[in-house]
Amino acid sequence: MDTTTDIKRLSRLTAILTRLQTKRISTATELAAKFSVSVRTIYRDIRSLEQAGVPIVTEEGKGYSLMEHYRIPPVMFSENEANALILAEQLVLRNKDASFIKDYSAAIDKIKAVLKHPVKDKANLLADRTRFSRNLERERNSHHISDLQFALTNFFLTRIEYTNEANKTSGRLIEPFALLSTMENWLLVAWCRLRKEFRYFRLDRIKKLEVLSERFNPHNMTLQEFFDRYH
Repeated sequence: MDTTTDIKRLSRLTAILTRLQTKRISTATELAAKFSVSVRTIYRDIRSLEQAGVPIVTEEGKGYSLMEHYRIPPVMFSENEANALILAEQLVLRNKDASFIKDYSAAIDKIKAVLKHPVKDKANLLADRTRFSRNLERERNSHHISDLQFALTNFFLTRIEYTNEANKTSGRLIEPFALLSTMENWLLVAWCRLRKEFRYFRLDRIKKLEVLSERFNPHNMTLQEFFDRYH
């Protein structure tokens, strides 16, 4: 899948939904011009929103509007979905198109505004604890990002089986702190209870992962403070 294309489509869908909430009526032609896509693409986007349960009213010869009084309800986004949006936002911030960043950030801000407070707080924490490099072309293989986001924002102790550079596998109890995307790999920053220090773990070397029910005491510092203190 083309990650950049997926992000642009997510950006456009959220921006279309925001526009429909703030404008009485929008035509497919207007939307196509605003987002620099074809009218056919807008038709597909509207259909996708309808399939997601958004009550879009099509007024023949006029355009699209939202059912009166409809707003994005707080329950529309689960915690994992909110985390996915934050991850996408961090990717978008690396895009070189200033107008694209502005439109997407505005849409995300409005989505954040309707999240329930606990989810919003966790989403903001995750945004602070996630960093990306600019290279988005390579493929990163990991099946653990969603679970690690959940453990990180809820302060759940996590058990992993980890294979090091010498190909030796060991069990670790860790306290997830941050997620980093380097030029080569996804990295997890976590407090390792075995080594009693912060360690970097490559996500593609985590062979098994289990989020435990036991909570750890939050590490009360920002990611930048971590870099300043430990680098």
